[in-house]
Amino acid sequence: MGQEDTSDTADDTRDASEVDVSDRRGALVDEVVFTQETDVGKVAGLIERGSHQVFAQGVTNTTTFHRLQDSTKGDYETAYGSNTELTLNPAEFESGINPFSNRRIREAMNWLVNRRHVAEEIYGGMAVPRFLPMNTAFPDYARLAETARSLELKYGYNPERAREIVGEEMEKLGAERRGGKWYYDGEPVTLRILIRTEDARNQVGDYFANLMVDLGFEVRRQYRTAEEASRIWIATDPAAGEWHVYTGSWVSTAINRDVSSNLSYYYTNRGRPDPLWQAYDPSEELNSIAKRLERRDYSSLEERRDLMARGMELAMKESYRIWLVDQLSVIPRAANVSLAADLAGGIAGSRLWPYTLRYKDKVGGSMTFAAPSILTEPWNPVAGSNWLFDTMITRALNDPPLVPDPYTGLYRPQRVESAEVTVNENTTVKRTLDWVSLETSEKITVPPGAWIGWDAKRSDFKTVADAHPEGTTARSRTRITYEEGFLDRQWHDGTEMSLADLVLPWILMFARADENSPFFDPAHVPRFRVFEQYFKGWRILDRDPLVIEVYSDQVMPDAETIVAQQALSPQAWHTLALGMMAEEAGDLAFSSNKADAERIDWLSFVSGPSLDVLKRHLGRARDREYLPYASVLGDMIESEEEIPSRYRALADWYEQYNHFWVGDGPFYLHSVHPVEKTVVLRRNEDFPDPATKWLDFSEPEIPELALNGPMMVRHGESARFSLDITFGGEPYPREAIENVEFLLFGGDGTMEKKGKATYTDGGRWQVELSESTLESLGDGANSLEVAVTSSRVALPAFASHAFATVPEGTTVMEAVDE
Repeated sequence: MGQEDTSDTADDTRDASEVDVSDRRGALVDEVVFTQETDVGKVAGLIERGSHQVFAQGVTNTTTFHRLQDSTKGDYETAYGSNTELTLNPAEFESGINPFSNRRIREAMNWLVNRRHVAEEIYGGMAVPRFLPMNTAFPDYARLAETARSLELKYGYNPERAREIVGEEMEKLGAERRGGKWYYDGEPVTLRILIRTEDARNQVGDYFANLMVDLGFEVRRQYRTAEEASRIWIATDPAAGEWHVYTGSWVSTAINRDVSSNLSYYYTNRGRPDPLWQAYDPSEELNSIAKRLERRDYSSLEERRDLMARGMELAMKESYRIWLVDQLSVIPRAANVSLAADLAGGIAGSRLWPYTLRYKDKVGGSMTFAAPSILTEPWNPVAGSNWLFDTMITRALNDPPLVPDPYTGLYRPQRVESAEVTVNENTTVKRTLDWVSLETSEKITVPPGAWIGWDAKRSDFKTVADAHPEGTTARSRTRITYEEGFLDRQWHDGTEMSLADLVLPWILMFARADENSPFFDPAHVPRFRVFEQYFKGWRILDRDPLVIEVYSDQVMPDAETIVAQQALSPQAWHTLALGMMAEEAGDLAFSSNKADAERIDWLSFVSGPSLDVLKRHLGRARDREYLPYASVLGDMIESEEEIPSRYRALADWYEQYNHFWVGDGPFYLHSVHPVEKTVVLRRNEDFPDPATKWLDFSEPEIPELALNGPMMVRHGESARFSLDITFGGEPYPREAIENVEFLLFGGDGTMEKKGKATYTDGGRWQVELSESTLESLGDGANSLEVAVTSSRVALPAFASHAFATVPEGTTVMEAVDE
C-alpha cells in the first residue's frame, strides 16, 4: 500500500510560513471531497460560510458574479471556452416548407440578431459577440484577425437587410404574406423553437422567437431540458419537421490551438453520425476546404491561413449555425484558495488542478468541491463516463505523460524526458518548447517490424510487414523518451508498474473493433476507423529508459501536440483484466451501447452491482493467475510473481476501499458514496514529484492594452497612435510578445490597411499612419484595431480606437497620450 488510512490525515494543516513546501511530495492538500450541488444560487453562500471551497462549474449568473466581486471570502477564476449559438434545421421537410432549408434565409439570420444585445443584456456583460466557428479566445482567431474583423463588420446587426432577404426568399419558396403574416398552402408558417431552460439560453430562445414573430412567422416555443431536447434535435429525423431552431451551446475543456477541423465538424456530415449532421449539404468548395483542413493538407502556414479564411467566408453563407456569443464564465472559489484553472475549460477542464490546488495560508488540510453532477454514469477507463465533472475527478487519480499548458494549450512533459518529431518536407509544423525537437525528411519509411494492429484470431500483433508487404510510408515519426524510472513507479495499491500496463490498453483498443474478439463493440468501430486511417505503426526501441516510436499520417501545426497525440498512457493491467473477464463472460460491458444491446450492466469500477461481479472475477483471476494475452504480455511483466502479487494487492485494496479504481496520480480514490453523491480523494504520499513542480501556473498573464491617439486627423497629415501593453501594472516583457498587428477600417467597414506595430520601449508600441493612407479614407469615422498575441497565454488581446478624418483646415482635438 502506498497510503496509510488514518483519521488525522485530512487535518494535517500547518501554516505555510513554518513549513518548507519544497520538502513535500505530491499534492499540497491532504483531502478533496466532491459533493453534488445543482442550485447555482447557493454557491456564493456556501463559499462564504466556509462549507465549500470550490464550485467546479462556470457560472454566468450576474447576481452570483457580483456577490463574488463584493465578497471578502469569495473569489473566482475566469474561463473563455463556452459559447452559445442557434442551431438551424436545414432539411427540406416531408410536408410544408422549412424556411431554413434556404441558404439565404439562414445567412440572413446573422443580420437579424443583435449579438451585442445578447452579450450585454441577456448575459449581463459576461459574454462577447461571436460570429464565426472559432472561439474568439483561441490562437486561430488572432491568426485570422483580418478575416474575422472583416466578416464581423460585414455581418453586423442590420435587421432591415434581414427582413428584405427573408421576404424575397419566402416568396420564392411559394409563401405569401397577408396581414403581416406568412402563409403557405393557406396555413400560417409555424416555426418550432427548442429552448433550453437551465440557463440564459431560455432568454436567448425567447429573444429569437420574438424576432421571428416580428418577421411574420407563427412560433411555438418548446421549453425543454437537455435530455428532453436531445431526444428531438439529436435523435429524430430532421426532415420530419419536429423542430426548426435549437438554442445550442458548446464548451472546450482546454485551449485548442488548431480549430481548423471545426469546419468539418459543424458544417459537413463527417462531424457526427447523428441524423441532423447527415442533412448537411454544404457547397462543394466548402466541403473540399473542410476536408483539406481536416487532413492538414497544406504546405505552409500561409496556405493554411488562406484555406481557413475562405472556409470562414463560406461557413457564414451556409450558416447551419448562427454563432451568438462566447461566454465569460466565472468559477467560484474561496479567496484563500489557489489553483491553475484552464483559460478555456476553467477548473473542471484543467489538467493541472490536482497538482496546484492549495490554501494560500497553510499546507495540507481538506477542501470541499461542489459540482452540478457527479457519478453521473459508471466509471471505467475504457468506455465509462465522459461527463465533465466525473472526468475532472478521475484526472486527479491518474498521471498522464504530458499535460496541456492551461494558458497556451501547448503540451508540457509530466513523465516524458524528451521527444523527436520528424515530418515530411511538405508539411507545416512548428516547435515552441525546448523539450521537443523538430526535423523534416523527404521520405519517412515505416519499419516492417512495427506493430500496426492486433490479430484476434492469432492473439498476436499484426506488423507492418503483414499489412503492407510492399512497405509503406508515413507523414510523421515521433520518438518519445520517457523519464528515467517511468516503469519503476507504483500503482496506488502498491504494486510495481510494468510494460504490460502500457501495451494491454493498446491491444484492447484494436480488439474492441475486431469481430473475431470477445470484446468486439460495434459502437467503438466508427471512432476506431478514424484512428485507423492515419495510424501507421509503433515499436518499442528501448525499455530503460522507455523509448517508443510512433508512425502516423496525422500531422498537427504544433510539434508538442503531435507528441501528445502519440504518447501512450499506462493503465493497471490487473484491474483492466477484471473488466475484460466480466465482459467476456457476458456479465458486464465496458460501453453503454454494448450493455444496452446485451441487456447487461454497464461496467463500473467504483459502485453499484458491478462491484460484486468484479469481486467474483477477482477470485477466478487469482485462482488462474490470469494474464490477458499471456502469449505476448508474458514477456512484458517483471516476473511470474507479478501476477499473483498484483491480485493479492487488489484484493487488499478492495477490502479497504470497496472499489477497483487503481491509478497513479497525486490523489487516490479513498471512498465513493453513490447515494449521497459524494466522492473522497486522499493525497498519494508516494507520488514522486515535489509539490512545487507546477506552481508557476497559478495566474495567467493576459496582456492588458491601452490604445491612444488623436480623435480627429486632417487630410494631408500623418498620425501616430501609441499602444501600452502591460500586466499587473508593469510593462509586458518584450520577449513574450509574439505579434502586434494593426487593422485600419474605413467608415463603411472596409479594411484599408494592415501592418505591424513598432516597439519603442517600456512596454510601449507605436502605429504610424502615413498621409497617403489617411487620404484614402475620405472624410468621416474610422477605426484602428490592434491584436496582440503573447507566448505566455493563448488568449489574444484586442483594442480599438475610433477617430475621424476631416478636410484640411479643420480645427482638431490634440492627440491624447495617457
